[in-house]
Amino acid sequence: MYAARVRASLRGWGGVGAMAVLCALALAFVLLLPCTQRQVSPRDGGRVGQQVATGSQAHAEDCKASEAQDQTLSPSGAGGPTIDSIKARTGARRKLIVGVDQNSYHWGYRNPNSEGAELEGFDIDLVHRIAQDILGDPDAVQFKAIPTSQRISAIQDGRVDMVVRTMTITCERLSQVAFSAPYFKTGQQVLASKSSSITGYNTTLAHKRVCTAAGSTAYTKLDADRKDGRLPSSTDISTTVPNQLDCLVRLQLGEVDAVVTDGALAASQAAQDPTVELKGGAFTTEYYGVAMKKDASDLVRRVNRILVDYRADGWQKSYEQWLSATLGKDSSASRPPAPQYLRTS
Repeated sequence: MYAARVRASLRGWGGVGAMAVLCALALAFVLLLPCTQRQVSPRDGGRVGQQVATGSQAHAEDCKASEAQDQTLSPSGAGGPTIDSIKARTGARRKLIVGVDQNSYHWGYRNPNSEGAELEGFDIDLVHRIAQDILGDPDAVQFKAIPTSQRISAIQDGRVDMVVRTMTITCERLSQVAFSAPYFKTGQQVLASKSSSITGYNTTLAHKRVCTAAGSTAYTKLDADRKDGRLPSSTDISTTVPNQLDCLVRLQLGEVDAVVTDGALAASQAAQDPTVELKGGAFTTEYYGVAMKKDASDLVRRVNRILVDYRADGWQKSYEQWLSATLGKDSSASRPPAPQYLRTS
C-alpha cells in the first residue's frame, strides 16, 4: 500500500459544493477511524507512552524565538522507556500512534481516488519513515485525525505517541511538548479571493475579516500585531476554526475576506480552489517539527536521528511528489537549515 499510492490530480475542485463534500467525507472517515485505528483502553495498559524517559525541557522564559527550532536533543539510535513501550505492543496494537491531519491537501489528506481513500502527503511520508525505523514496517501506523486546536492536548493526554501535522516549533509550545529538529521551513501568508483588494499583510487588511485556526501561530501573530499597532486595529480576527481548511470554506462562503495560515498550506489551498490566491509574501519564518511528550527524550533523539537520514535520502523525493507543483521545483526555500541541538537534557 505504501509503495503503491495513487496520486490523484485534484486541481480545480474548489467551490463551496466541493468543499462541503470534502468536509462530509472527512467527517465520515473520522467516524470510520476506529475500524483500523482503535482507541487505547484501560485493558490495553492505560495511556499511550505512559512510560517516558526522564529529562528536562528548556523553560519558555529561557527560549529565544529565533532559536526555538534548535531547542532539541542530539540524534541517537538508542532505545529507552518510550520506545520500549511502543515496541512492546503486540498483535494489531503493535503500531506507532500518530496524530495527523486528513484535510490538508498534499500534506495529510485522504485521497478519495485511491483504494480505501488512503492518507497521503508530505507529512504522511515522514510518518511512514519513522515507523519503518522504529518498528521495521512503514505501515505499522495507527493514524489519528486531530484538529489543529488539539495537537498539544493529544500528546499530553497520551492519545498519540507524536504529532506530525504541519506544527510550528515555538517557545510557548516548547513549554508544553518536546520537538524534533525542524523538517520544513515556511512562513505565514495571506490567502484571499483573486478579485480582492487585499494585497498582503498590510493596511489593506483594515476593516477586513480574517480567519485563522484556533491554537495556530497565525492567530497568535495577528493578535500580537494588532495590539502592537503593526496590524490595523479595525482588522477583525474574531473568526477562528478548529482546522485551517475550515477557513477556506468560510472564505468561499463570503463569511470572511481573507485567511492567514502557513504559506505552504495556503499554496495547497490555492491549488484546490482556482478563485483564490496568495497575497504578498511570507511575513514570518517558521519551522515544522515532530511533536512528542515533553519528557520522551529517547523518542526525540531517535526521531532526530531518523531526520538526519531522511533529509539526505527521502525528503527531496517527497517534496517533488507532493509540493513542487504548488511551491515550485526549487525546494531550497523550504529546506530547514542544518539542525542545531541546543537542548542538553
